[in-house]
Formats: sequence, C-alpha cells, structure tokens
Amino acid sequence: RPHVVPAASLQMLSLRARAAPAVGGSGTAGWRRGWGAAGGCRGLTAVIVGPPGGGKGSISKRLIRDFDFHHLSTGDLLRAQVRAGTALGTEAHKHMVAGSLVPDGLIVDMVLGEVGGARTDRVLLDGFPRTAAQAAVLAAKGIPVRLALSIAVPSEEIVRRLSGRWLHAPSGRTYAYDFNPPSVVGKDDETGEDLVQREDDKPEAVQARLEGYDAQAAPLLDFYRSRGMLFEFDGAEHPELVAKDRRTDAIYSSLKPFIAERLGLKA
Repeated sequence: RPHVVPAASLQMLSLRARAAPAVGGSGTAGWRRGWGAAGGCRGLTAVIVGPPGGGKGSISKRLIRDFDFHHLSTGDLLRAQVRAGTALGTEAHKHMVAGSLVPDGLIVDMVLGEVGGARTDRVLLDGFPRTAAQAAVLAAKGIPVRLALSIAVPSEEIVRRLSGRWLHAPSGRTYAYDFNPPSVVGKDDETGEDLVQREDDKPEAVQARLEGYDAQAAPLLDFYRSRGMLFEFDGAEHPELVAKDRRTDAIYSSLKPFIAERLGLKA
C-alpha cells in the first residue's frame, strides 16, 4: 500500500504529485500531494518520462551530476550493442534492417545486462519503457523500478518554445525568439538573408508530436500510478522561476530534494 507521509514532510519536500489524465492535456486540475509505495532506499532504479521538448534531457543530466545515477538510454544502448556485434545487438539489427520494431523482450534483456554491470545501484532509465506493455515486461523480467518521474510541462509552452526556432539554411545558424532572437525579425544577423523554419518546428508539427506522446504515455503513467510509483513534477512550487521561462529549473528545484530524501541524503 502507498505510504502516506505527514503533511509537514510533504511541505518540506515541496513535491507536487498528481494523477496524470487518462488522455493528453496540460491542465492542472486534480493535483494532490503524495509519496507512493516505495520507501526510502540508497539503491534506486527510476524511470523518467516527459514530452518532447519538455526538458527531460536537461533534468536527467542534473540527476546524474548530483546523485551519480547510471544513465541508461535504450537508444544509446541499442546502437552500442549493434556496433559491438554482441549476440543481442546482432539479433536487434535483424529487426532494424527489416524495418520492424525490436521486440520488447530483447530490449529488456539488454537493459538487464546493463543494469547488472552498472558501477552504482542508482539507475535512471530514459527512453524505455515507453508503453504500459513494455513496463509490464520490464517488471516480469525482475528489474525493480521504484519510481516513475513524470515531467509535466504545458503543451502550449512547448509549442511556443519549439516553434520559435528558426534557421539560416546556408550557414546552419539557428535562432530562438525566446532567448536568442535575430536582430531583425526573420533575417540572418550576418547576411541579412531570410530565415526558414524546419517542418518539425512548425507549430502544427510540434502539437502533433505532443498529442502522440500524450496518447502513448497515458497508459504507461497509469501503469505506474496503479502501483503507487508515479510522481509528476511541474515546477508550480516555484512560480518565480516559471514566470522567467525557467520551468526546467523550477521542476528540478522540487525534484532534487525529493530524490535526496529517497536516497537518505541531505537535500
């Protein structure tokens, strides 16, 4: 059963956890404070989940830096196994060249091998599982995930940020209207030539990616929520940072003491 932490402790942790909506969306209704089933432990396997462009990569780097997590990106692991010509990599490559998905069981076997050889008992899984079915296979294979960390960023904020990126195609110079804008709107600083926007950065394309993420992630989040493992961070406890368009900093300001508490460390 989920372990309920006294309100004072929750206030100290400044954690905001909510049940993710059954469908995609960025609303804040239904937020509650919670702790989940797993107790504090020095060893920890966590899964980090977040929308494209939501800052998950930056937050993962900070967790690795501050808590010495072994970062396990299944994309990187898969490519490394294929390059090394391992038995698992060779089998995975057959599926890749055939244009089919690498079976979940095969990826889980790679993850098991990597976790077993990690130099630390703190593991951060990034990029897998992506679906509830994959999470079930992971659990059945005996990988003891204790926490699912969901990074929650409003969709409109991600669309605004990503769709503000523009490119000077001949040189590759990039601009972002929220922090690195060109001197003249729509023009390259050095040549005065027109800037263009990649198809992937157009608002409708970004929105489509986010909708796809929401549809895939909702069952995964439900899987971990039903087991008392899901915690979602949106940075709302630090409105001064959110107002400065520093949501990643706001989220990590809540996430860092939460992880420290779980590891029995001082925040």
